Amino acid sequence: MEWTEPGVFEVAPGVYRIPLPLPNDGLHTVNVYAIDDGDGVVLIDSGWALDAGEVALEAALGALGRGFEDVRRFLVTHVHRDHYTMAVALRRRFGTKIALGAGEQPSLAKITARRRDGFRDLATWGAPHLAERWRAVVESVGEAELRDYEEPDEWLREDDLALEKRVLRVLPTPGHTRGHVVFIDAESSLLFAGDHVLPHITPSIGFEPARPALPLGDYLDSLRLVREHPDLRLLPAHGPVTESSHARVDELLAHHEDRLTATLDAVRAGTGTAFETARVLGWTRRGRKFAELDLFNQVLATGETAAHLDVLVHRGLLTAAEDDGVVRYAVVS
Repeated sequence: MEWTEPGVFEVAPGVYRIPLPLPNDGLHTVNVYAIDDGDGVVLIDSGWALDAGEVALEAALGALGRGFEDVRRFLVTHVHRDHYTMAVALRRRFGTKIALGAGEQPSLAKITARRRDGFRDLATWGAPHLAERWRAVVESVGEAELRDYEEPDEWLREDDLALEKRVLRVLPTPGHTRGHVVFIDAESSLLFAGDHVLPHITPSIGFEPARPALPLGDYLDSLRLVREHPDLRLLPAHGPVTESSHARVDELLAHHEDRLTATLDAVRAGTGTAFETARVLGWTRRGRKFAELDLFNQVLATGETAAHLDVLVHRGLLTAAEDDGVVRYAVVS
């Protein structure tokens, strides 16, 4: 995949894509975007706080005639480790300012308070055995990894950010996470999309420390919000740069409608919980069976199925009732 190759790639005048490595991850790399801004640079996202990532970022900045000390600020699309934690690590050494969407406050508060309780959602979704396995994984995470997280210097809300050479519009796009934001450079027709709009895959929905009531509903609303803006060049966090944000948004909206139909059909066929429904659906573009997924992706799949089921309830097509701590869904008769 060409987009995963290391280096520095100019994607617009004064804007550079820098792929940074991810550990044992099917995504392979995360794109950080460096914006030339006078005597410094601004970075959109930061990468995962890994030695290999830091070496790659330092080399890329060096190719631009810059160093870590020249990074004015990190504008981070969301709180996930592969976007946020390198910024925290570099701030500790260089004092670089970090900005993050205000909607991430509840989740970040849980992370920094060491509240590791995502397994509770899994039990509610009818997967107590997954909950126990996930609990063991989460509790094995060392304090050093938890310390990768700190609060940002600035909480971003919808607004215009004036850099020295350009203005970026901050647009909250909850869904992948409740505090996800994208950045729009209207003058250059660029969308720094983070994980909100990805060219080849759909972002995970519905599994985060502070889960909102209707994460998929939020995500679909956020896609429509981006669609209301002019068609922009898509600069994603994972995958190649593409020319039309509208085209990909339309594909994602259609995909989730198809997924909602498949989810409804599964309940009609007799599934009752999110876990039971997830087990009969196909996963990834190859339609893999649930049992073929690793633990982490089974957890994500169960949470995403719950998110689709809740939208169907919201649309009046299903009912949901809690019984002994487990939510069960049924078709509206």
